[in-house]
Amino acid sequence: MKFIKLLLLATFVLIAVYACKEEKRKALILNKAPKYSADWESLKKHETPEWFLDAKFGIYCHWGPYSVPAYENEWYSHWMYVNADNPEAKEGKASDFYKYHVETYGPLNEFGYKDFIPLFKAEKFDAAEWADLFKKAGAKFAGPVSEHADGFAMWDSDLTEWDAKDKGPKRDIMGELSKEIRKRDMKFIATYHRHWLFGWYPTWDESTDASNPEYAGLYGPRLKKGDNKMPRSKHEIDNGIDRYYPVADQEFNDDWLNRLKEIIDKYDPDLVWFDNKMDVISEAHRKAFLEYYYNHADKTNKEVVATYKFYDFAEGSAVYDLERARMRDKKDFPWLTDDSIDWKAWCHIDDPNYKTTNRLIDFLVDVVSKNGAVLLNITPRADGLIPEPVKKRLLEMGEWLNINGEAIYGTRTFEIYGEGDAEVVEGHLSEINNADNTAKDIRFTTKGDVLYAIVLDWPQGEELIIRSLKEGNTLYSRDIESVQLLGHKGHLEFDVDEAGLKIKLPNKVGEHAFSFKITPNE
Repeated sequence: MKFIKLLLLATFVLIAVYACKEEKRKALILNKAPKYSADWESLKKHETPEWFLDAKFGIYCHWGPYSVPAYENEWYSHWMYVNADNPEAKEGKASDFYKYHVETYGPLNEFGYKDFIPLFKAEKFDAAEWADLFKKAGAKFAGPVSEHADGFAMWDSDLTEWDAKDKGPKRDIMGELSKEIRKRDMKFIATYHRHWLFGWYPTWDESTDASNPEYAGLYGPRLKKGDNKMPRSKHEIDNGIDRYYPVADQEFNDDWLNRLKEIIDKYDPDLVWFDNKMDVISEAHRKAFLEYYYNHADKTNKEVVATYKFYDFAEGSAVYDLERARMRDKKDFPWLTDDSIDWKAWCHIDDPNYKTTNRLIDFLVDVVSKNGAVLLNITPRADGLIPEPVKKRLLEMGEWLNINGEAIYGTRTFEIYGEGDAEVVEGHLSEINNADNTAKDIRFTTKGDVLYAIVLDWPQGEELIIRSLKEGNTLYSRDIESVQLLGHKGHLEFDVDEAGLKIKLPNKVGEHAFSFKITPNE
C-alpha cells in the first residue's frame, strides 16, 4: 500500500512538473516578440516553406448555397439579381440567370439567394470520405472555399449568423475537414473571396430581398444604385477595362480582416489563398492580415503560405497565384496556379464539361517543370456527394502519382523546363487557349543529381530522342549511368550522340505522361 501511495505521489509530481513546463512554454509563445510588422519590406522577409516547394499538388472545392441551383456557374448569386434595371445588364436586358431564377424559383422579393441556404443541407457530406479521396488523388494540401463572394461563411463563426454552423448544413464544415485532412498528413488550406462581396448584391434595389436590412449580414452594406457593378482590380485599370471601382469602407475592411483572424485562430490553416480584386480592401488591412498570419505562425514555429493575384500583395511578400493559367517559361520564384476540373464552372452544375485525366496530368507536369504548383478545384454537389466523374479523374491522377510521384514531389527545376512544339498562351483565364500536349513535349524536373524527363504522350516508334541532352550539351554534362522508365522494371538501353539522348522504348506502361529517370555516374 505504501508503495502504491509513493507511486501515485510521484505520478502527481510528474504531472505537475509537466503542466508547469507547458504553461511556461505557452507563456513564452504568447510573449514572443512579433517577427513581422505591417510594412512590405518586413513582410518580404517571410520565406516560402520547404513543404510548399515539395508539395506541388493540392485540392480545394467551390461548395456552398450556389451549389443548389447548379446552374451555369458559381456566380449565380450575383447574376440572378441582374434584371433589366440593373446597371450590370447588357443592352438593358436581364441576365439568363435572372430569367432562369424567376421561372424556376419565383420573383426575387419572394425567393432570394438567402432562400437557397435552407436547401443547402449537405446531408450526405462526409469529411473523412472527402479527405480519403484527396489523399488517394495524391494531394499534399487541401481544404474548402471558406467564403465565396456570396457572403456565406463555411465555418463556425462568432462574427455572423450567416454561416454553415448556424444555417444550411448546421455543421462546421471547415472544422470537420481540417481535422480529417490533417489526420491524413496533408496540409490544411483556407481560400477566401469575401472582398468581392462589396457591391456583389444590388442592396439598393427594393424589388429584391437584397435591400432588406434584416439580411444585411449576408448581402453586405447598403449601397447606391450602380455601386453593385463589379469592382475593377488594378490589373483591369492598367489594361483599360473600364468598370466602376468602389473601394470598401472602414466597416467592411474591418469585417474582412476580423473574419480572416477568426479563421486563423480557430483553424490554424497552413495556407491562405485569396481570389483577385483584393485591392478593394485597403492596403493597410491587407498588410495587417499578413502581419497577423505570419506572426501567429511564427509563435508556434509553424510554416505557412499566403497567396495573391496580380498586385494584391507586394511582390515577394507571398506566393504569386494565377487563375486558369500557366507560365510560358520556368521562373526563379515559386508560384501557384488554380484551375477547375470543369472547363465551364468552379461549382457543380447540371451540365459540366470535365477535363480529361490526361489534360489534368499534363497540366500538373508542365506547371511543376516551371517551378509552380497546382491547386485543383473540384465540384461537390449540394448534398455533399462528389460526382462520380470527378472521383474517377482524381483517383486516376492518384494512380499516376503512385508511379510517377518521385518525378513530381520534392523536385526542383532543371536548367530548362523542357522541349517540344507546344506554345503556352499566358494571361488571366488563358488555359482554354492552350492545346493538348503531344509526345514531342518533354518536361524536366530534378532531385539532387537525378534528372527526370517526363514525356507528355507515348512516342511513336522504337526509341525516344531527347534533343536537349545531345552529346556535348552544357545542360547536363554528366555521364549517364542508367535510364529507367518509372513503372517498368529494369534499366533501358540508351545512347548519346549529336542527335540527343536516345532511349530504346519498352512496351507502353500506363496511359498518361511517362517519366524517364536519368541517373548519372557518381
